[in-house]
Amino acid sequence: MLRPHREVRLLKWRDFNKELTYVSVDGSRVKSKRNRIMPIPEFIKKELVVGDSDDNIFSGRPIEFNDDYFKTLWSRFKKKHPEIGEQTTIYSFRHSGAIEIFKRTGSIHKLQRAMGHSSLNVSLTYLRGLEVVELKEEDMPMV
Repeated sequence: MLRPHREVRLLKWRDFNKELTYVSVDGSRVKSKRNRIMPIPEFIKKELVVGDSDDNIFSGRPIEFNDDYFKTLWSRFKKKHPEIGEQTTIYSFRHSGAIEIFKRTGSIHKLQRAMGHSSLNVSLTYLRGLEVVELKEEDMPMV
């Protein structure tokens, strides 16, 4: 999952493949400094309207919106929706996504790759406090 305030905000249409099934971001533009390739879920793909390859996907121009673009939109949204907790940030969705990836796959290695973490320890911090059943009955010794 890409980081919202930089990696997502800076996306250009050239980062997507023709079929809009994945996005590929060069390592020079991500925190980990490693190339990232992420699948695009169908529900997002349906919302995409492709523009010029050099255009930012949000601004529709070669220049992206400012650093606080998502933060400002999120603050406005939260004011209209008081049921959203005050502590909920845009980055909270990245944490929720991490937990969901782990629940679906059960793989800390897949989680690490999806999140672009350089070490498993960083990925594990996203799962602290999560109570996941790790053992199945068949894992237990037989009497």
